[in-house]
Amino acid sequence: MKKSLDKNGPPLFLHQVELGPMQNFIYLIGCEKTREAAVVDPAWDVQTILTIARNHQFQIKTILLTHTHFDHINGVEELLKQTDARVFVHKKEAAALRYAGGNIRKIESGDAVKVGDLNVTFIHTPGHTPGSQCFYVGDRLITGDTLFINGCGRCDLPGGSPEEMYHSLTGTLKRLDDHVQVYPGHHYAPVPVSTLGQEKRQNPFLSSGSLEEFLRRTMGR
Repeated sequence: MKKSLDKNGPPLFLHQVELGPMQNFIYLIGCEKTREAAVVDPAWDVQTILTIARNHQFQIKTILLTHTHFDHINGVEELLKQTDARVFVHKKEAAALRYAGGNIRKIESGDAVKVGDLNVTFIHTPGHTPGSQCFYVGDRLITGDTLFINGCGRCDLPGGSPEEMYHSLTGTLKRLDDHVQVYPGHHYAPVPVSTLGQEKRQNPFLSSGSLEEFLRRTMGR
């Protein structure tokens, strides 16, 4: 669990929990002032997610999706039945959530949503999937399957693109400040959280000097 005070807003509550057989990280973003919360990538164990929110006295009103692979969204339908939350998904992947109906909000890069009094900004980072995105709140960056600690998401699945992943990593995320904390979509490293400064120094995919170098590392080209 992490708490911080956004210099430009109210206190931020951020809870990271690992759930399911694929070491997924699910996040609860909460506004300490209003007690409203968003769940990032609800999957595997919705009751645990609801219990965490209840124990910390938050009301879930928002669902944020980094992308729509099954291991990141298999709890959305159940969570909607219990919360009637808004579901924010990149417009390129909204069709995967037909069951969500009027709860869906189609978004694109640069859009933002209020979680209580907190501002969450969406950053489109295609490569793992066409609509992959990261969420920037306070000094925290939730990166889904785009950027892992000392790694990055696969680019060889349907809809993946190593060329787009390279530009998402080196042209978008690498430009953010070093102090920004990185919260990935899976627990694939010895530690659950890093910083962009650390990743710029140690992550071979983020530090690739050219597309050709990146392709050799990710695709063996």
